[in-house]
Amino acid sequence: MWIVNVFVAALPLLATAAPSPNPPSYGGSKPFFYKGHDLSSLKILEDGGAVFADTQRGNKTRPAEDILGDGGMNVVRLRLWVNPKAPYDGGYTESYGLNYTLPLAKRFHDKGYKIYLDYHFSDYWADPSKQASPIEWPTSLHPLASTLRNYVSSTLIDFHKAGIDLALVSLGNEIRHGMLWPYGQVDVDIQPASARVANYTNLATLWAAARNGVRDAVAHGVQKPQVMIHIDNGWNLTLQETWFSSLTATGKVKTSDWDVFGFSMYPFYGVDATLANLKTSLTTLAKKYNKPMQVVETDWPNVCDGPDAPELSEPSVPVSVAGQTQWVHDIINVVKGVPNNLGQGVHYWEPAWLNNTGLGSACQSAILFAADWSQYPKVTGYSQDSVNMFKGV
Repeated sequence: MWIVNVFVAALPLLATAAPSPNPPSYGGSKPFFYKGHDLSSLKILEDGGAVFADTQRGNKTRPAEDILGDGGMNVVRLRLWVNPKAPYDGGYTESYGLNYTLPLAKRFHDKGYKIYLDYHFSDYWADPSKQASPIEWPTSLHPLASTLRNYVSSTLIDFHKAGIDLALVSLGNEIRHGMLWPYGQVDVDIQPASARVANYTNLATLWAAARNGVRDAVAHGVQKPQVMIHIDNGWNLTLQETWFSSLTATGKVKTSDWDVFGFSMYPFYGVDATLANLKTSLTTLAKKYNKPMQVVETDWPNVCDGPDAPELSEPSVPVSVAGQTQWVHDIINVVKGVPNNLGQGVHYWEPAWLNNTGLGSACQSAILFAADWSQYPKVTGYSQDSVNMFKGV
């Protein structure tokens, strides 16, 4: 997801409701299917006074994760920034550093949810348009790689010491153009292939260092998480085939070094992001690499009109609350249709972000709660039927 200078309104502090007594359970003969929501911003909203009302329980105030858990969520995705400096985004004074993300992960973990940690390897947002190296990290390749390795190892050990066994870790977020710019920046369109592989060498050095950080943590007693590489535009087979073949052609990263493919799949940014193209991409990659596939970021709007509204990639899906559920069910069907049970997860991005309802798109709302600001500065998020998108699937 591409985010640029989101304004976040200040909210007064209010208490939250009690935890749900019914955390999700796991098991079964088939591979575990991840049904996730990214809730990275939830505590920031709560600390500002936001509350969530469960419309299926008479508007009872409940934590958002309990409402979403009742709707089938079994994993929570959380992003981690390296050393964020406040203020951000129009005066926002809280962000996604370790001191924020670890306690939030503990909260969800203790309720029974699996935790998927999304490393950004930056002090701020990392996505295809920006991947700035942390300001305080070294400015040459090999010292940077060493610092990265130590950072991954130490943070995983911190989660382990807190009693959190991470299920998934993504080493970088949407790294189509690399990570830790300018040192690990890449261009997937460089020709000929030999020049492109040479261009990928620094990225491969850095990614391999991060992967070794996972190995170091495991050697110190951390339970091994599944390791993911996350690229945007999962529907674009040409991009994915070229990107991964270039990375491995460097000789520095082997296909055995990562466990899971993670892809973003958004309908807002181009009409080629179709379900048919996603199916072709995931099926082809699964046959080639024999690794699990997950769609780790997606959204669908329930309000999207006006002169700036984008053309959506699947116009047959209605722009509505029901359409949000239909879109996710359609993606789940594509993912579950990947051969050999290799389709293993779908995650919705930031469904509870009440003061960023467009979620980076030009649509008015893609979240799963209706934000009521009539009692400003208090805001209440009323659950919509789409909070149940993962129930029974």
